[in-house]
Amino acid sequence: FFRGFLFLNTMPTLACDRDVLYGLMGQTFTEEEFDELCFQFGVELDEVTSERQMAAKEQKKLDKQKLLEYSDVPIYKIDLPANRYDLLSVESFAVALQVFMEKIPPPVYKLVGKQHVMKVSKSVESVRPYVVCAVLRNMKFTKASYDSFIDLQDKLHQNLCRKRTLVSVGTHDLDTIEGPFKYDAVPRKDIDFVPLKETETLNGENFIEHYKKDLRLCKYLHTIEKEPNFHLIRAQSDV
Repeated sequence: FFRGFLFLNTMPTLACDRDVLYGLMGQTFTEEEFDELCFQFGVELDEVTSERQMAAKEQKKLDKQKLLEYSDVPIYKIDLPANRYDLLSVESFAVALQVFMEKIPPPVYKLVGKQHVMKVSKSVESVRPYVVCAVLRNMKFTKASYDSFIDLQDKLHQNLCRKRTLVSVGTHDLDTIEGPFKYDAVPRKDIDFVPLKETETLNGENFIEHYKKDLRLCKYLHTIEKEPNFHLIRAQSDV
């Protein structure tokens, strides 16, 4: 019983905008109807809140005018089974509910023939010896869907990837790079790069200190901080 209690408290939670979820499903529900749907599907609608309510709770000294700047659209917080990593985004959750309701058939994903090459160096055997790659085609991001995609990636890092100690996921725009690709480990002093959304060039020696100030990424630095060589995936142009 005690072990079960611990398990229940580590269940992942999906927090999603109600209107976005209903828009993806092409259908609306009363709160009671949606709660019942979740129950039948095997998940739990744990809490209904909003950005405004969360801001009021977290920042108790906010004046009423400031609170009005936050959205009052309901946010559903849904407890998910610990082994259902496929439900961790609002898009995949909407698809799963529609399949469950028999509104759409289950999605079918097909592998196509080998189109790209990833060369794996023996130098990674002592660091992270495995790499898995996939190409997703015809992807068109909006600001909202891109944010949801990054949020899903972060959730996978926290759960399935065990805070990046087992797996680290990276996504790149295939239109801007060209193979063949290579995966190898390089002495940190030989690495120079410009981080995403930044202009300053960093190297393998100083980027640890740089990212210690990043609240989202600093918690992962311990996985490589003491490594003399860093593992990299590089395109044909060495980018």
